[in-house]
Amino acid sequence: MACSSFYIITVTNKFKKAKSMPSKPLRVVVTRKLPDVVEQRMSELFDVRLRNTLAPMSEKELSVAIAEADVLVSSLGDKLNQSVLFQDCDNLKLIANYGAGFDHIDIKTAINNGIVVTNTPDVLSTDTADMTMALILGVPRKIYEGSQIIRSGEWTGWAPTALLGNRIAGKRLGILGMGRIGQAVAERASSFGLILHYHTRTQLHRESEERLKAKFWNNLDDMLRHIDILSIHVPHTPATFHLINARRLKLLHKNAFIINTARGEIIDENALTRMLRASELAGAGLDVYTNSKNINPRLRDLNNVMLLPHMGSATHESRLEMGEKVIINIKTFEDGHRPPDQVLPNML
Repeated sequence: MACSSFYIITVTNKFKKAKSMPSKPLRVVVTRKLPDVVEQRMSELFDVRLRNTLAPMSEKELSVAIAEADVLVSSLGDKLNQSVLFQDCDNLKLIANYGAGFDHIDIKTAINNGIVVTNTPDVLSTDTADMTMALILGVPRKIYEGSQIIRSGEWTGWAPTALLGNRIAGKRLGILGMGRIGQAVAERASSFGLILHYHTRTQLHRESEERLKAKFWNNLDDMLRHIDILSIHVPHTPATFHLINARRLKLLHKNAFIINTARGEIIDENALTRMLRASELAGAGLDVYTNSKNINPRLRDLNNVMLLPHMGSATHESRLEMGEKVIINIKTFEDGHRPPDQVLPNML
């Protein structure tokens, strides 16, 4: 293993190590195409290697990039696993992830090898919450089915019993994970008359609960038995893998809906698909999937499911703000300081 030249950064956690900084400008390798403005600014500040494709790097390409980079600007889809990071990495000092989620990076291996990891939190909450509300509104009201009928040319006009959906006002929304995005969803949902329930690792302060008019459930199973819509907003970690498994799905009543704009791995997708096909659940709105773009064809065939291509944060504003955070993290690190968005072990 060539990754051996370390020193302690005293401003970070005492267990964190990082490699000594070179005097020459940082060589920054970007794994995929970013917005032009972001790339231009990076080129002005660093020695940048850009990549003009939207596809993520293969493991071989990542290995080559790691060998030549001081800083790797990665994003979701770049599988920075143990085998990739256990390589000749004398140069690599920082993985500046373009995105809030970092479950595609083996953080423990990176930290053990003296590689600092950063992400871009706090800029996706508004847009992801907006998209979540679009699904909360769209799935019960059969927006997808109505659009399909128009596009197919099969619409014969208004009819008293056609495309009858469910009213949103008065329904009980269960929010799993009450972080920034979960709270942003709660604020929007209350405006539509939804009754808020939530389960999260740490209960909100009383003032926040009163402001949101949200009821805390210490036991997730109990909450699932009492809600009409489940909206998921927890990160993908070993503890949350298949958190919504077949047993918990069966706790929801058959007229319930599931919305997921977090990570696909949190739901047992096969169990969800079986229950939707058997009409044991009313519908689902999904922006994320267990196998990324390789979506279960049995799920794609269902009319009671609205499927989106992981576009919860896809706005011009959020992509530019993500780029700004990446640049700030790199520049701060280059200047010898702890990056503002450093990922630490207690965040895993």
